[in-house]
Amino acid sequence: MAKQTNIRLSDDVRAAAEDRAARRGLSLQGYVADLIEADVNQSRAAFMAGAAAFLAAYADTFEAEIGEDRYPGLPEGLAQNAPRDAA
Repeated sequence: MAKQTNIRLSDDVRAAAEDRAARRGLSLQGYVADLIEADVNQSRAAFMAGAAAFLAAYADTFEAEIGEDRYPGLPEGLAQNAPRDAA
């Protein structure tokens, strides 16, 4: 469900934003929503890439410390059938 958000812009910024939105065939609201969504997705992708790099760099350390019990607390059958890279 979409929620409405109000923002305040100076007259100059609003005019520039409306111009850019029009050049893209968007309303001002659509333009602002696209900018926010792109920023959120870029941040999410950067975080996931960093997390993957961290895990790859310390995989041997985690393996030595934790061992093969990648799913503590799960019933034995579920842990055996789970893919190794799902942890």
